[in-house]
Amino acid sequence: MSRLPRPMSTLSSALVILVLFGMAVSGARAAIFEPVSFTLDNGLQVVVIENHRVPVVSHMLWYKVGAADDPIGKSGIAHFLEHLMFKGTTTRAAGEFSAIINRVGGQENAFTSYDYTGYYQNVAREHLGRMMALEADRMANLSIVAKDVDAERDVVLEERRSRVDNDPSSQLSEQVEAATYLAYPYRIPVIGWETEIRGLTHADALAFYATWYAPNNAVLVVAGDVTAEEVRRLAEDTYGLIPARPVPDRAALRGGEPPHRAARRIEMTSPRAGQPSWSRRWLAPGRNWGDATHAEPMEVLAEILGGGATSRLYRHLVVEKGLAVSAGAWYSPSGLGPQTFGVYASPRPGVEIATLEAAIEAEVRAILHDGVTEEEVASAVIRLRRGAIFARDDSLAPARMFGGALAAGGSIEDVEEWPDRIATVTADRVAAAAAVVFVPAHTTTGVLIPEPSS
Repeated sequence: MSRLPRPMSTLSSALVILVLFGMAVSGARAAIFEPVSFTLDNGLQVVVIENHRVPVVSHMLWYKVGAADDPIGKSGIAHFLEHLMFKGTTTRAAGEFSAIINRVGGQENAFTSYDYTGYYQNVAREHLGRMMALEADRMANLSIVAKDVDAERDVVLEERRSRVDNDPSSQLSEQVEAATYLAYPYRIPVIGWETEIRGLTHADALAFYATWYAPNNAVLVVAGDVTAEEVRRLAEDTYGLIPARPVPDRAALRGGEPPHRAARRIEMTSPRAGQPSWSRRWLAPGRNWGDATHAEPMEVLAEILGGGATSRLYRHLVVEKGLAVSAGAWYSPSGLGPQTFGVYASPRPGVEIATLEAAIEAEVRAILHDGVTEEEVASAVIRLRRGAIFARDDSLAPARMFGGALAAGGSIEDVEEWPDRIATVTADRVAAAAAVVFVPAHTTTGVLIPEPSS
């Protein structure tokens, strides 16, 4: 008997969304998408992005709850519930949702991040109403039995073993994240700690579902060959029938992050590591945490310092000095909590980690001492816009872009007004942001060293 493939529920899905969100926001222009937004009487926010080039739609439902909202001692419950959402409702059997989507030739997926959980389907436009009815059904009528919880817990444990426990780089990343945050729940892995996953129960899943899965705690984004009028009618006939209910203040539940007064360093050796690697991250402000005026300058700085083959790190470390086989930087301003600005590199054979580290520290000192040029800023902005072209042409990317922003504490204006904000970035603003972020006591360094197997 063949079995329907389970919808992919991966942590990498969340990373893809963040990449697309960063790219698309960086290249968005106010007149490209012209989203229409309205709110149903029960509090569900709906965003419609019309695109009539092909007769397909992307239907995405985002819940404003993620792994950073897991109760203490129950890490992984947000991700675990995402799995269980495919186990059926009081009106539909387990697997029936996916079977219907397969029959109409659609695609589906789900993802859990720190700040949100999402479910989406890509289907021909005539099936949109059915997708809304199905998704609204499991928003209100999820039905899970104890045996499904036990079986799915084993699936999640196996996912953790394959993606984390058997991958040295993922193990190191998990340890670095835990050391980066002293208190904020970004320090807990999205998939959860193994010991706590084993303790998740049927009651835990139902309690989390009842607490957070409400229409007034969700954002519906529909992109494609539809009109706002069509979506409003369908949404009112499906989601609109679900009553609102009180939802906790997740910002208050998460708490804050105390001052960081000492640098942290995590070093790990493993016989499974293919090659050594080095990374460093600094706590940084974002759009919803700290001084948001530094968000756009930090995006530009990440592009200048490590945004590809023309960046400073790549040119100096890989091309000119031959110290590294790869090098780059990252930063994303989205999210409710404190963000990170990071750099990374892998040394060439024969190059010591200490030598590579010293070279990267010299690049950071140069930024702090000499700043960047206006020419570098202008070039970085052009590259960011160019990189967003592909995201704009992707039928799913607009839904991901707006949904990710809204579910992580942002607004439509945050996305639409990005071109105006990025246009104000200057070399002086980049230098000011670098001075705020590049504080030695705010760093966490991760080092992975291959170890010969015994």
